[in-house]
Amino acid sequence: MEAAHPTAGWEKVGDRFYRKTQLYTAVFDRDLDLENYIVAGAPYGGAIALYRDETKLQTLRAAKSSKPSIEIYSCAGKLLKSIAWDKGSIKGLGWSEDEKLLVVSYDGTVRCYYDLQGDFTQFSLGRGAEDFGVHSCKFYNTGMVALLSNNALISVASYDEPRPKQLVSPPEGEVHAWTLVSPRFTLSRSVEVLLSINKTIYVVDATDCEDRYLDIGPFTQISVSPNGKFAALYAADGRAHVITADFQSRLSEHDSKSKIPPKYLQWCGNDAVVIAWDDEVNIVGPKNAVASYFYDGKVHVLADHDGVRLITNDVCDFLQKVPDVTDEVFRFGTESPASILLDAAEQLENQSPKADDNIQLIRSNLVEAVDTCVAAAGHEFNVFWQKQLLKAASFGKSVLDIYNSDDFVDMCETLRVFNAVRYYEVGLPLSYEQYQRLTPEGLIQRLINRHEYLLALKVAGYLRLPTDRIYVHWASAKVRTGSEDDEVICRMVVEKLAGKPGISFEAIARAAYDEGRGRLATELLNHEPRAGRQVPLLLSMEEDEIALDKAIESGDSDLIFFVLLQLKKKLPLAAFFRVINARPAATALVESSAALENDNALLKDLYYQDDRRVDGAGVFIREALHQPDARTAGDKLALAAKLLSDSRDNTFEIQSLKEATVLLRMQEAFDRDFSDSFTGLSVNETLFKLIRLGYHNKAKKIQSEFKVPEKVAWWIRLRALVAKRDWNEIEEISKTRKSPIGWEPFFNTILQAGNPRLAAVFIPKCQNLEAGATVTMYEKCGMRVKAAEEAVKTRDAEAWLRLLEAAGRNTADGREIERLGATVFKK
Repeated sequence: MEAAHPTAGWEKVGDRFYRKTQLYTAVFDRDLDLENYIVAGAPYGGAIALYRDETKLQTLRAAKSSKPSIEIYSCAGKLLKSIAWDKGSIKGLGWSEDEKLLVVSYDGTVRCYYDLQGDFTQFSLGRGAEDFGVHSCKFYNTGMVALLSNNALISVASYDEPRPKQLVSPPEGEVHAWTLVSPRFTLSRSVEVLLSINKTIYVVDATDCEDRYLDIGPFTQISVSPNGKFAALYAADGRAHVITADFQSRLSEHDSKSKIPPKYLQWCGNDAVVIAWDDEVNIVGPKNAVASYFYDGKVHVLADHDGVRLITNDVCDFLQKVPDVTDEVFRFGTESPASILLDAAEQLENQSPKADDNIQLIRSNLVEAVDTCVAAAGHEFNVFWQKQLLKAASFGKSVLDIYNSDDFVDMCETLRVFNAVRYYEVGLPLSYEQYQRLTPEGLIQRLINRHEYLLALKVAGYLRLPTDRIYVHWASAKVRTGSEDDEVICRMVVEKLAGKPGISFEAIARAAYDEGRGRLATELLNHEPRAGRQVPLLLSMEEDEIALDKAIESGDSDLIFFVLLQLKKKLPLAAFFRVINARPAATALVESSAALENDNALLKDLYYQDDRRVDGAGVFIREALHQPDARTAGDKLALAAKLLSDSRDNTFEIQSLKEATVLLRMQEAFDRDFSDSFTGLSVNETLFKLIRLGYHNKAKKIQSEFKVPEKVAWWIRLRALVAKRDWNEIEEISKTRKSPIGWEPFFNTILQAGNPRLAAVFIPKCQNLEAGATVTMYEKCGMRVKAAEEAVKTRDAEAWLRLLEAAGRNTADGREIERLGATVFKK
């Protein structure tokens, strides 16, 4: 059946047309008298919240509960959720852009209901709201402002991170009406508030309060256009004024000739203002142009970005300016290429030859005509006219040699989605412009919130969008509300989600845990492939050991460390060690971390609990090494020895610790007796220092006490005497018959210290030297003649000649060298 012509519902307002589209009929029951309700609508054709107006008397019905509640409906009148209200008088009811319901009570408590369910987050507007009470509230896309009874203004910029902030205080006096300018339209990028006080308007923000010096107030209604450029003011004398948002220009004035103030003053798009009384709706355009609509009952006006929804018990209508492309196609008398193309398509259906004549008429503008028909189809709510426009576009592009059909295909897909979600069972009457702003992802979220999972999956598949969040939301709802036992629900969820990409079982498990189904949550978490998501939830569920095992399985040391930190904060130390002792990876991480941070107390406790005596002793020894005084260091070593004393395997270590303790005590005595410090030196270093300082008897005592080998003692003595430059003592040593370390070290060390004369004394004492070594040694000492003697003895002619050349033949040394070799070497 052919639908009525689209222009049948058009009304001319000035030089533009407006249309009222009937979206749904028989919306609410007759029992629900909308006249007695406060109504708030979410943007983009969203849900409608109803709350009984406490200022109006109602007939008490025995069948109906008298307890207050907030009812959430679709635009088609389908009840989505009933929320019991227990926080007293409601002073604010509004929606965020992402369809969160905001409810503000008199004491400043704000509840933010998300997902169209009974779940909510809650915050307070602060002490001022508690003390003075909330008078009324206004909402914008992400925030709100509350007007308190003392005229203070409290702003909240984000519902996700609410930080109530008081704006500048306006002047005293009754606030007749007020509204907001969204931060997206202000220069300061913060919310501005317009208040009608006395005859003027004040503009208030976080830093200033400005009087706009109007003299046409007071105003009973104020409204700002969706684009933030214009403000409509309804004065007490019945006149409606439209001015620019900066209050610099008055654009128009309309006299309603009504002594009764309207219930609503809202913008219909950015070009006209809707003024509504109980059953009458006037749309006022530029130059005082007006169109009127009348209803049988009370009408509520819900503003949207590109128009207004008109809600009564019987109907839900959408009033908007006729889109430009729709006007171009359908307006009577138009001869636009698009309208001729539409007529040509109708002629083609009727098999009339005029179809080709029309096509030839617009041949040069055919691409434009096709594009316009495609765009106009998107703005149509009626399926018949959607099809007609798409047929016209299809006919036009079939005549063209080259045409990119992407927009045509996209529009066909979009219209299929529109018609599915506009169906009364779903009740989302999106316009094309609203859909563009909401985005396909936003539409999917709204379908999910209404538990329209099958439709959401079909739409996501059709628009090639990911489906993981749809499945996760379905599963989360299932674990919350499912009546089956945990095992059945877990199996059902896992089977349904098997093989689906991007599924987060952690989110589903968290929903189960929040619902008090801990066992189900644990079972679901076993199917979460990402340990980083499993572990935090397991910890919050008090499943500490499972969380640690999952972290260890992941091999992620950061994740293991995170769990260990949480456990250490939560558990007594003994219980913490019991948990990690059975898990070597965890123990190793705790041990390495404690060692890195020098947390010796934790290391001692760990080793004690695990009966690791050697490691525990090692901690005490390290502490001893860092002690400034010998007495404390000795105590630490004694504790280390005590730890090791119960085992026969540690005899060497115990003996070493005892020797170290004795050394510390001896060094402490040396520190007292001598002016120098011995603390922290080893046995060899102590021996060296004593010899160098001349305390030979003390040095012998150290050597005896610690059984320093004779060879080691001689080496130390040699180095100490050379460092001291005690040449006399060294010369005395050279008179001894035997050295445990040989005499060559004496030669080398003394020569390096710069005493070749004394070094040469030790050359004859050196034994088992290589051939010619004594020649080199004397030469190093600068004694060429003596070296030559050795060369002559060994009959080393080459060395003798080299020494002769080095000394020079005409020098005394040279003549002596030549004399020595003359009898042995022939020239």
